[in-house]
Amino acid sequence: MPKRDLLSLAPISTEEIERLLGRAQFYKNRSRAAKESLPLAGRSVGLLFEKSSTRTRVSFEVAVTRLGGHPIFLSFDDIQIKRGETIGDTARVLSGYLDGLVIRTYEQEKLEDWARNASIPIINGLTDLHHPCQILSDLLTILEKRGKLKGLKLAYIGDGNNIAHSLMEGGAKVGMKVVIACPKKFMPDVGIVKETQSVARKSGGKIEVIHDPIQAAAGADILYTDVWVSMGQETEKRIRARQFKPYQINSKLAAQAAPDVLIMHCLPAHRGEEITAEVMEGPRSVIFDQADNRLPMQEAILERWVG
Repeated sequence: MPKRDLLSLAPISTEEIERLLGRAQFYKNRSRAAKESLPLAGRSVGLLFEKSSTRTRVSFEVAVTRLGGHPIFLSFDDIQIKRGETIGDTARVLSGYLDGLVIRTYEQEKLEDWARNASIPIINGLTDLHHPCQILSDLLTILEKRGKLKGLKLAYIGDGNNIAHSLMEGGAKVGMKVVIACPKKFMPDVGIVKETQSVARKSGGKIEVIHDPIQAAAGADILYTDVWVSMGQETEKRIRARQFKPYQINSKLAAQAAPDVLIMHCLPAHRGEEITAEVMEGPRSVIFDQADNRLPMQEAILERWVG
């Protein structure tokens, strides 16, 4: 069979998302999962990170180990790309040593270059355009807390970034209403918006991009935010702080949502900026449940793409 890569959620079917959610729930029950054969036994998985990481790196390392495999962490500073070796040459070499490769980098085009040249599965651990593994674990969290995904309204408040893109892609597949509220200068990718709106029409969901955070939050089942300044955007910090000030998730904004709203953040959080500490530590917050669910979802992803 031809190898498959996980570069974004766009090519992943609703049925496949449902299977991943089921397998992740299975792996959360460690006593049951331990009785299964280990799908990565005798296999080595590389973790090649150009961007720093806490949750993605640790959850993947532990997941590979729990599935019986051997994780190998690689920094871009430690390999010969830093000295001019091409992605194509490096991908071909690593394909001879490894059974799969998780990559966390900046440009989506760079990730796709790796996928074109590697003969092993490439998994997107984050790019500036997409963060599929995060959103799959977020869907798991919502499903656990609400018992369903279809028909729920998720309001994402903040930057139209990789999280917004993958939320639209994942939400459209499972029939959710995803409303993105962001400043005009920080809109999500137009092509991704149009594509996900088309997908949502078929699933019974809806994708909407607006600028008013209060309108977006009205009646929402989930309020979701992310940092205003992502890695590589540090020079824009002052500009972004001014633009995003009205987009903070605080108790006033949360009051516009459903009484049992779930508060979500992919972390790391800058308390007092995109979200207040009061809301983050409040009874409706499931932020650390999201973080916990990265591990079983990485297990499900590795089983599907590398096992």
